[in-house]
Amino acid sequence: MESISMILLGVILVVLGICNFRGHIESVHWYNRMRVSKEDQPLYGKCMGTGTGIMGISLILTGALQRFSAREYHFYILLVGVVIGLIVILYAQFKYNRGLV
Repeated sequence: MESISMILLGVILVVLGICNFRGHIESVHWYNRMRVSKEDQPLYGKCMGTGTGIMGISLILTGALQRFSAREYHFYILLVGVVIGLIVILYAQFKYNRGLV
């Protein structure tokens, strides 16, 4: 059951990532997008969508692998995907939103 919930959460994150990548940044919290200029919104959306998509893909991959075998190294795939996704999202926040605050 845990692997199915990971796959479903991953699909949701991939769909949100695709929407953000296409320029629809309404799914990003208003506080995190309030200082993004109009001309930077497409680039901000691409970075946020890429980060969200990477995290979603790592969840789907980990859930699918856990469905067939319970190995410990599957956790590391998830960990690497989430860390890379967060780095991309933080990059977008600092570059286009002038920081986290």
